[in-house]
Amino acid sequence: MSDGGTGSVALLTDRYELTMLDALLHDQPDGPPLAERRAVFEVFTRRLPPGRRFGIVAGQGRLATALPALRFGDDDLTALDGVVSARALSWLAGRSLSLEISAYAEGEVFVAGSPVLTVQGRLGEGLLLETLALSVLNADSAIASAAARMVLAAQGRPLLEMGGRRTHEQAAVSAARAAYVAGFAATSNLEAGRRHGVPTVGTSAHAFTLAHGDEPAAFRAQVAALGQGTTLLVDTYDTEQGIRHAVEAAGTGLGAVRLDSGDPAEEARRARALLDGLGATRTRIVTTGDLDEHRIAELSAAPVDVYGVGTSLVTGSGAPTCGFVYKLVAVEDPDGRLRPVAKRSAGKATVGGRKWAYRTRDGRELLLRSADAAAPEGARPLQQPLPDGDAVEQARAHCASVLAALPEQARRLDAGPAAYALEFAPDPALETA
Repeated sequence: MSDGGTGSVALLTDRYELTMLDALLHDQPDGPPLAERRAVFEVFTRRLPPGRRFGIVAGQGRLATALPALRFGDDDLTALDGVVSARALSWLAGRSLSLEISAYAEGEVFVAGSPVLTVQGRLGEGLLLETLALSVLNADSAIASAAARMVLAAQGRPLLEMGGRRTHEQAAVSAARAAYVAGFAATSNLEAGRRHGVPTVGTSAHAFTLAHGDEPAAFRAQVAALGQGTTLLVDTYDTEQGIRHAVEAAGTGLGAVRLDSGDPAEEARRARALLDGLGATRTRIVTTGDLDEHRIAELSAAPVDVYGVGTSLVTGSGAPTCGFVYKLVAVEDPDGRLRPVAKRSAGKATVGGRKWAYRTRDGRELLLRSADAAAPEGARPLQQPLPDGDAVEQARAHCASVLAALPEQARRLDAGPAAYALEFAPDPALETA
């Protein structure tokens, strides 16, 4: 996550988080300032994007690595001078957040209402985390959710992330990471490779071919530099002739050809027939060019071996945010007990009190309102402590397992019911209160 070169992410936030904190630091007649009282916040979305049956939550690893930088150093405090009071500046100076954070595992399925992140600690400190948490989770989960649909549509064929030119330069890095978590095989983004260990791929663009005297010369140069297993872009001039030139340059052991124009299904069929006729039966076909999950699904019968996806992926395939919100659900009363709180506003009502989430064997997502409540036998707890670091491979493996376990109807790309029905478990304590 970019910090503007200061090493701190403290000011990657909204001003009202600090003005609220300032006001909450005033003494209360019945006890310490509200900023010092315990509170519980939850992150959830009120609804899935239109047409979606599930989302994939991602970004927990990035959030975990950013948390140590959520401290207000001298430069940050100088910038806040005049924004908040001296009392607030003193409270912030040198403070490390002492929050208890739990979350759905990175790569987990979520539906509307899923408490994907739970934060407990001082009310004032919880406010400081809101914007950062939402920035990371909304962006990364939007990419992972779109990527997961593409992975399902590809039916086991590899997908390559190549959308760095279609988004902010730092967003491109996190997008590549989120796509990899959701099941993409590699990225074209080198910084994602360095920062997150995502495998990188890339050979040449049309400019490489155009820079040479002719196409055969370009292909010979690329094969000489990168070897017979390289991927040659064959549609700069005439695709059929390009394939012939590619096989002449690399031989029948050519790794792959890339098709980036025309009707992808028809171009792939023609390319496969020509490659086989030339003896290059093991040369793969990589298809790129404005693909999304629906186009990938339409290509399931075409002889495409690898898909390259850019714009639709890094824009969330029409849903660039998950709509996650960060809401206060409980606050400490003067007597030391946590009191559930909830909004009642039309269309934005919330459910007060902390929730404990489980996935049941019969396809439900069950929310318990007490840590002591018994979950159904065999139900899987969804919340766990936030990871210590950026465990990308662990997240990727988890996502693969949850996608494999999706109900068959949830794998469809058209609109329909959520993958898992969200329910609240009966709470005897509330019913008898």
